Amino acid sequence: MKKKILAMVLAASMAGALLAGCSSKQEQPSPSETEEPGAPQETGEADDTEASGDLGDPVTLTVTLTAVSTDTHAQAMQKFKETVEELSGGNITVEVYTDAQLFSQEEEVAAVVMGDADLTLTSASWLTTGSPWVSMFTAGYLFNSYDHMTTTLNGEVGKEVFQKISEEQGLFPLGAWYLGSREISLSTDKAVKTPEDLKGVNLRMPNTEAWLFLGEALGANPTPMSFSELYLALQTGSVDGQDNPLGSVESAKFYEVQKSITLTHHLVDSVWPAINNAKWESLSEAQKDIVLKGIEAGREFCDTTNLQKESELVAFFEGEGLSIYEADIPAFQEHVLNYYLESDISNDWDMEMYDKVAEIGQEFVK
Repeated sequence: MKKKILAMVLAASMAGALLAGCSSKQEQPSPSETEEPGAPQETGEADDTEASGDLGDPVTLTVTLTAVSTDTHAQAMQKFKETVEELSGGNITVEVYTDAQLFSQEEEVAAVVMGDADLTLTSASWLTTGSPWVSMFTAGYLFNSYDHMTTTLNGEVGKEVFQKISEEQGLFPLGAWYLGSREISLSTDKAVKTPEDLKGVNLRMPNTEAWLFLGEALGANPTPMSFSELYLALQTGSVDGQDNPLGSVESAKFYEVQKSITLTHHLVDSVWPAINNAKWESLSEAQKDIVLKGIEAGREFCDTTNLQKESELVAFFEGEGLSIYEADIPAFQEHVLNYYLESDISNDWDMEMYDKVAEIGQEFVK
């Protein structure tokens, strides 16, 4: 069964993966109304309820981010803040803390679940401990393009995924923002054509089982490390390289201490603005509506900015003296997907949902 799925996914993604970071942006709907308790409600234009200020008691939302303040998704959270505070007329205050000021990357999800913070930007890889089936969304080459990712996660499949996470873990993802397609960056000038070229390479990965497994699947020796420690580790040679979207390489200035980037497009990555369940339920319906409009404003800024950056940054890095290489994408795809489907990690996957994701991907094969 898994072999059949692998063949289907490879067929869907072979053509699309090369365009993973270059697809044109499509307008996506906000999370729509569901009958599930706590699910996001449909949003529209500002209404009389907002204008009249009939929102309920004032509320403050505390946001914790590991991202540096210059990261696009950190700036997108500022866009969220501006939108929410403006639409609420000050009824909702948003306090945004970047650069791991409040919690480390390893602590953020737990902090939101415990109510020590209200919101964060997380991803599938940080949610697999509480929901092992979510590791499906950490698999390399699951999505073949930006359009495939955002249509899936900001559509019906995403609503199902986020509601289930809410029920299992105590925090509720409200959407998916495009982080970028992850590439391999090394501190030496070396082309990474196939997974074999990563043998023995100490590749920094975020410190979760799902992230470390991805590093293994790529063929590297994954080394766990917090994002805030990475620049110094690259500078001193504690690790040989890292994987991040081009936008993160630029904003965190990793290019200053690296010499080459290979475009592997191995993960069309997204971050999920997620709120503490109890905090979400404490909001009035009008406040929820405003929060969701803020989430959509943040998504539009994040997605548009990162897509634009990806179209320009290769030339920028070459101008900074880095060598840019193209990976053998089919070789990576087959190796990585086989690694997942032949391991125990995929035993927890919802294969019916996996099929839905693969089917959506067929729409974006060029």
